[in-house]
Amino acid sequence: MTLPVVILLDGVLYAAVLFLLAAGLTLVYGVMRILNIAHGSLYALGAYAATSLVLGYLKTGGPAVGMYGALLAGALLAGIATGPVIERLLLRPIYGREEVVQLLVTFSLFLILEDVMKLVWGVQPYYVADPYALLGTVAIAGVSYAWYQLVLIAFAIATGVLVWAAIRWTRLGRMIIAVTADREISATLGINVGRLYSVAFTVGAVLAALGGALVAPVIAVTPGISVEAIVLAFAVVVIGGLGSLEGAALGALIVGVTRAAAVHLLPEAELATVYLIMVAVLLFRPRGLFGEVEARRI
Repeated sequence: MTLPVVILLDGVLYAAVLFLLAAGLTLVYGVMRILNIAHGSLYALGAYAATSLVLGYLKTGGPAVGMYGALLAGALLAGIATGPVIERLLLRPIYGREEVVQLLVTFSLFLILEDVMKLVWGVQPYYVADPYALLGTVAIAGVSYAWYQLVLIAFAIATGVLVWAAIRWTRLGRMIIAVTADREISATLGINVGRLYSVAFTVGAVLAALGGALVAPVIAVTPGISVEAIVLAFAVVVIGGLGSLEGAALGALIVGVTRAAAVHLLPEAELATVYLIMVAVLLFRPRGLFGEVEARRI
């Protein structure tokens, strides 16, 4: 009976990290209609920044609880420092251009950021297990599980609820919904679309960096983690439906549990199972589980 529990716990943990990553990706697409391939690099940048801050903090000899503040600070620093710059300098000139141009620009940014991270942090793996080990473990249905992983799951749920509530119930959220529905009419009504794009992309970058920062104590932070992240994030948003926050949550849960089951039961087909589910969903729901058909403008 312990194997199903382990699969469920690991699956929900995968889903929590994937949701943070996919929520930012789907928010950017929903508002700006740009599929950002470099989103995985922002995830990796958050992991590197958080790891560096935690390692630096540990050298100061401060209280151990400060490590968690350093993790969050690394994610915020990575997202806020890169989001507005990328949006203004690289994405703003290509709004309204063909999708292939947007994909090429974001793919070029992905390659640039990968090399920048290698120049700054090198190619050796970084380890920062102290935040993970400090909280200890707890027994769940006979399975020993780390408290840090449970906290990560709770944090992802709380973040998702906060973002959902902000979009539904705040003035900024209503403006985001308006711009998503019709950019031209929103601009006519006085909404600063350019500023809103910058805010939306920065929030998406922070969410991606949060995913990387929070998972850093669980993994080895090495070059290439962004590739797996963006591949799985694309699978999540395709399954859930591009532009849908609810779809990102459900897609992350499906991909997370599926991947966890494959890792424990059929490790050689780990990624193949995710793609098979994605294909099955697209056969019956070409726009994803929560995707909506967009009105075609003439």
